[in-house]
Amino acid sequence: MTAGSAPAASVWELDTGGMRLSLTLSPEPYRGFSGEGGVLASLASDDVTDDAALVSALLSWDPTIDVPTLAGQAGLTDERVRAALVQLGTAGRVGYDVAEQAYFHRVLPYDAGRAERDNPRLVGARALVEAGAVGRDGDVATVRHGTEVYRVRRRPEGGYACTCRWWSRHRGERGPCKHALAVSMVEVPA
Repeated sequence: MTAGSAPAASVWELDTGGMRLSLTLSPEPYRGFSGEGGVLASLASDDVTDDAALVSALLSWDPTIDVPTLAGQAGLTDERVRAALVQLGTAGRVGYDVAEQAYFHRVLPYDAGRAERDNPRLVGARALVEAGAVGRDGDVATVRHGTEVYRVRRRPEGGYACTCRWWSRHRGERGPCKHALAVSMVEVPA
């Protein structure tokens, strides 16, 4: 972080050689550890639930999950396995070790559907898609929400930009708005 940068989560670690103690701090109590919306695109995929079930069946209790090996076993791309691991992570089935920069298998008593229910942008994006609110106008997608029309455009550096208030306030720093997420759900990957 630099002076004037937006607040961000931080991880502090004490490594004793035989064990590690990690402390993760959220920048504001109401934001929790949501990943700042960074995992919403992974959770929005139509295939992620089925992929997560397949990947879950293939997990072993290895200290780290090898994504390329798991992708080969599942017959999926590395990207789809990572999205499945995000889904499993929100359900408490895998964790992410920041020091190792790798997933590991675990089982916590989480409700698997909680991630979707607790994320209003994901719920809102699914409702927009189901309502047929996403359309195309040349290179720009249009999303109709009530009487409002939002324009969503693909950004050269990745992701989407939107004309909504969420986007103007956060500029992608806290993940996509529901309009951009809805557009990503209906677009066919390039």
